Amino acid sequence: MAVCSAYTTQSLNSTCSISTPAKTHLGFHQKEVVFYRRSSKRGGSGSGSSSGPCVITCSAGDSQTVVIGLAADSGCGKSTFMRRLTSVFGGAAEPPKGGNPDSNTLISDMTTVICLDDYHSLDRTGRKEKGVTALDPRANDFDLMYEQVKAIKSGVAVDKPIYNHVTGLLDPPELIKPPKILVIEGLHPMFDERVRDLLDFSIYLDISNEVKFAWKIQRDMAERGHSLESIKASIEARKPDFDAYIDPQKKYADAVIEVLPTQLIPDDNEGKVLRVRLIMKEGVKHFSPVYLFDEGSTISWIPCGRKLTCSYPGIKFHYGPDTYFGNEVSILEMDGQFDRLDELIYVESHLSNISTKFYGEVTQQMLKHADFPGSNNGTGLFQTIVGLKIRDLYEQITSSKTAAPLEATKA
Repeated sequence: MAVCSAYTTQSLNSTCSISTPAKTHLGFHQKEVVFYRRSSKRGGSGSGSSSGPCVITCSAGDSQTVVIGLAADSGCGKSTFMRRLTSVFGGAAEPPKGGNPDSNTLISDMTTVICLDDYHSLDRTGRKEKGVTALDPRANDFDLMYEQVKAIKSGVAVDKPIYNHVTGLLDPPELIKPPKILVIEGLHPMFDERVRDLLDFSIYLDISNEVKFAWKIQRDMAERGHSLESIKASIEARKPDFDAYIDPQKKYADAVIEVLPTQLIPDDNEGKVLRVRLIMKEGVKHFSPVYLFDEGSTISWIPCGRKLTCSYPGIKFHYGPDTYFGNEVSILEMDGQFDRLDELIYVESHLSNISTKFYGEVTQQMLKHADFPGSNNGTGLFQTIVGLKIRDLYEQITSSKTAAPLEATKA
């Protein structure tokens, strides 16, 4: 349904001017429709004595774009989270058809995922010459990021730049049309206040240094043949900028998925068994935190071993209220891992406010993507739940936008 506001004239004798789509210097695609009334000298003074436009402004009520921000360091699971999220909305996320094969953009039936690396203002050589990393704000164009995200949210297509991760160069731009849901993911979705204010919901993936180091060793030593020394040097080189520009964004997030070493195995440093916390900010519009058993209580729960198969060191859940950077939050925690995903229904049945459409939907989604990283622990479980919560948030926002003009017509 389109929502229109019309400012009409007394005369029906009007001309219509329709401009062709024009592209602004910021990469926007716009079209204007203007109606002009003809001058009329009939009647008394001031009655239609001059020409003027009849302005009609329209916005497509069913195509309002909801914007989600996902922040994390590189190698912290953003891609896996995106696959789980887009699966909730249906359809596989794929690069734009017929476009740049090195595009970072992913498009599905309802979602478009934009990688904020595309707003690097310096290519790989430029960053090396200036002695800055991609994490440094000076290597990124936040003005363009803000203007283009704002345009897409308003229903305007943009020509978004492309950062080529293969060549390290800035490629020619690609056309991005407004989707129902826009996800901006990368290092800085909450860094710039202007961009942050455009977000309808924000998530931060917070991987502890110990787990990040263990993951990187497993990946880079086993799969890429890197030495332990080179891995340590790579992590240390990024750390100052990460601490200065990326990590502080988590205080703005509506939900944080925090991944920590297990507390079930003393002095564990392998990073294979994880303790994962879902930190949910209270008072966020269209978002109700998930809870275990009794909302607002403090609960520790070790599931029955006869109903949930789990080998050493077992599984432990915790839930309760807390504060996080001065904000009231609810925290749901899982330590340990599953042996059988089909038994996850036992845990799901004890969780509330998970925004499922039918009994067992969380378990179904987890089984559907059993081969994804984290599917046997809290990272996969909480990513799936957050995906369902975002679906619910989207439905609430779109229904409220549709209802608003209908209420206005009754007034």
